[in-house]
Amino acid sequence: MSRSPLPRRPVLVAALCAVALSLTGQATAGPPPQPVSATALPYQDPSLPVADRVADLLSRMTVDDKIGQMAQIEKDALVPQSDLATYRIGSVLSGGDSTVSPNNAQTWADTYDSLQRTALGSPLGIPVIYGIDAVHGHNAVRGATLFPHNIGLGATRDPALVQRVGRAVAREVAGTGIDWSFAPCLCVARNDRWGRTYESFGETPEVPGAMTTFVTGLQGETLGSGPASVLATAKHYLGDGGTTGGVDQGDTQVSEAELRAVHLPPFKEAVRRGVGSVMLSYSSWNGVKSHAHKYLVTDVLKGELGFTGFVVSDWAAVDQLDGQSGFTAAEITTAVNAGVDMVMVPHDYKKFLGLLRGEVSAGRIPMARVDDANRRILTKKFQLGLFERPYTDRSLTPGVGSAEHRALAREAVRASQVLLKNDGGVLPLAKNARLFVAGKSADDIGNQSGGWTVGWQGRSGPVTEGTTILQGIRAAVTDPSRVTYDRYGNGIDGGYTAAVAVVGETPYAEMRGDRPGGMGLDQEDLQTLARLEASGVPVVVVLVSGRPLDIAGRLPAWKALLAAWLPGTEGDGVSDVLFGDHAPTGKLPMTWMSSASQQPINQGDGKTPLFPYGHGLTYGTGTGPDPDPEPTPAPKACTAQFRVTSAWSGGYQAEVSVKNTGTAPLTGWSVAWDLGGATVSSLWNGSLTVSQGRATVRNTAHNGALSPGATTSFGFTANGTAGTPAPQCAGS
Repeated sequence: MSRSPLPRRPVLVAALCAVALSLTGQATAGPPPQPVSATALPYQDPSLPVADRVADLLSRMTVDDKIGQMAQIEKDALVPQSDLATYRIGSVLSGGDSTVSPNNAQTWADTYDSLQRTALGSPLGIPVIYGIDAVHGHNAVRGATLFPHNIGLGATRDPALVQRVGRAVAREVAGTGIDWSFAPCLCVARNDRWGRTYESFGETPEVPGAMTTFVTGLQGETLGSGPASVLATAKHYLGDGGTTGGVDQGDTQVSEAELRAVHLPPFKEAVRRGVGSVMLSYSSWNGVKSHAHKYLVTDVLKGELGFTGFVVSDWAAVDQLDGQSGFTAAEITTAVNAGVDMVMVPHDYKKFLGLLRGEVSAGRIPMARVDDANRRILTKKFQLGLFERPYTDRSLTPGVGSAEHRALAREAVRASQVLLKNDGGVLPLAKNARLFVAGKSADDIGNQSGGWTVGWQGRSGPVTEGTTILQGIRAAVTDPSRVTYDRYGNGIDGGYTAAVAVVGETPYAEMRGDRPGGMGLDQEDLQTLARLEASGVPVVVVLVSGRPLDIAGRLPAWKALLAAWLPGTEGDGVSDVLFGDHAPTGKLPMTWMSSASQQPINQGDGKTPLFPYGHGLTYGTGTGPDPDPEPTPAPKACTAQFRVTSAWSGGYQAEVSVKNTGTAPLTGWSVAWDLGGATVSSLWNGSLTVSQGRATVRNTAHNGALSPGATTSFGFTANGTAGTPAPQCAGS
C-alpha cells in the first residue's frame, strides 16, 4: 500500500484480452490489459460530451461490467484486492471504523492510488469511485481538521460560512485521493432523543435547506471544476429525523403533506444545487422502508425533483428489507427496481453479484433499469474527471490539517456558540481573571469532537491533533498560571473570579446515541458541578453536547450557560467567545426542552420551552433589568443592508442585516424591497410576503427585539438575478 503514486495522466486502457465472468460470477484470468492510443475509443476522448462518452462506454460493457458498477464494497473486504478488477467493482468505501496504518494523509493517499491502479486493470479501465463519511471534516484521518458537527453549523445561520467549510473539507478529502463524501446530512431532527440529532442542521426545513451550500462547497460550482471537486451526498432520504420516539432506523409516521412540508425541502434544494448522489435512509415511512419505496425514490426524487445523479443504499441496508440478515435475490430486486442505483454491499460481494446477475438474467430486474443505473454512475465518474485524473493530486496532500483550514474551523466554532444565559454580565471573562476550570470535556479533544471522529462512534481522549477548550482558555489569558484545572472540581475555593465547567455528553453515533430514557447530565458532571457551586464562585457552564440536554433543574445555580455543541478540533473558538474576542452570535437550531418529558418539542407546537428555537444572547443583551430605562418614548429607527453571498446561473443567495439605529429598543421590524423579477425560493430568520413584485420580510419571534445598536439578519435564496435592491427598514 505504500508504493509510490503514479503521476496523474489520462487513463487509456482497453481490453486486448479480457477477463470474463461466468454466469455464476466467477472469473477466469487472461493476459493483462494493454494501453491503447488516445484516439482509439470515444469514451476515452475527453473532448467529447459526457453523454456521448457514457453512451459509447455502455455499448462496450458486458452484463458483468454493468452489475459490477452497481456494487460498492468495503475496502478491507476486498480479499484479494485483485477482485476489484476481476469483478469490475464500481465503487469502494471505507466504513466508519475502517482505517489505514499508519493513519495519516500520506498512507490514505497511497491506499487510494493502489486501489485505483487495480481497478484500472479491468478490461475497460473504468476507474473506481471511493466513498467515505467525511461528515465534519475528513474525520477518518488522524490530523485532519475537524469542524463543528452540523448542529453547530446550523447555529451559525451562515450559509456562506458553511460553503467555505465544505470547500476546505473537499480539499482535505481530495488530498487523500478520495473523491466522494457521504455528506451533508439533510435530516430535519424533530426529536432530540435521536442519536443522530447532531447530524442535523436544525429542526425546521429552512435551516438545513439553507446549509445545502455545503454541497456547493464540496463539489464546486460544477462537479469536476477545480482541483478538489468531491462528489457530495444528500442523506438520508427521506424522513429519518422524524421517526416515532426518535428511534434510529425507526418509522416516520406522518402524512405525505407533513413529509413534504418538513422533510423534503432540504433535498429539493440539494437537487437544485446539483448534488451528485443521494443516500437512502434505513428508516421507514408509514411502515415501508425507504430502500423499497419506489414512489419516494423513483417517482418523487428522480421524477418530480428531477434528480439526475445516482442513488446509493446505506450500509447493508438492502439486507434489512425482509427483516433477516443476509442478501436475498428478492431484496435486491425490490431495492434496484425501487430506484437504488448502487448498493453498499459492503462485505459479501461475490454472493451479491451472483444474485444480482441472476435477477437480471431472469428479467426480474429489467436491463433498462441496469443501464439507467450505470448511466447515472458513469456520468458522475466522467464529470469528476476520474478517467483523466485517476490518482491523488499530491499537491493537495500537505493541506490536510493545514493552518488555513484550522483557522476556518476556529471561525466556525466561535460562530456556532449560543449564549443561553448570562446573568449579571459574567461573560465575557476578563483575561486577567483568576479562573478555575473543571469538567470531563475541558481537556478532551475526543469529547469535544464527538462521534464520527477517527472511528464510527468516536471516543474520549487524545484521538487526534487539535486544541482543547482548556488549551484555548490558557492561550487566551494574560497569565496562564492564574488558570487552575482539575477535571472533577477538587480544590476550588472562594478566591477565584469564576469557575468554568466544561461538561456534557461523551462521543456516540447512531444506534448507541439514542436516549429513550433520561436526557440529563451524567453523575460525574453533576458531582463536579456540585463542588463548583458549593464554593460560591460564579459558575459558567460550557455544554459540550450533540443536542439540547435536560438541565432546567440545574440552571438557576449557574451564572452563564454557553452551548458549545460538538466543536471539533479547534477548541480555541470557544475561548474566543468566553473572553469576548468575538461576541456570541449563534442562534438555537433546536428548541431547548424544559424537561425530557416534552420530547418531541419543536417550534410552533404550543409547548413551553426552556429556550425557544432561535434563542441566542450576545454581550450587552443579558437577562437582567435595564439599569437605565428610558423615561419617555424615543424614536425607533432601523437600517437594512443587502449583500449577495453567492450566485449561480439562474439564482443567488443573499443576506440582509438589520440594525437598530434608534435610541429605544425595537420590539419588531420589517424590511421591504423590489424583487426586480426574481422569486424567493427559501427564507430563514424571517417571514415573507410578496405583493406586486415587492417583498416584505418581518422578524420571527426570536429576532424581533433589538436593543439600540444591536443587529440581526435574515437570508434567502432566489431564482433570477439580484440586481441592486435598496431595502427599506421599519421598526416597531
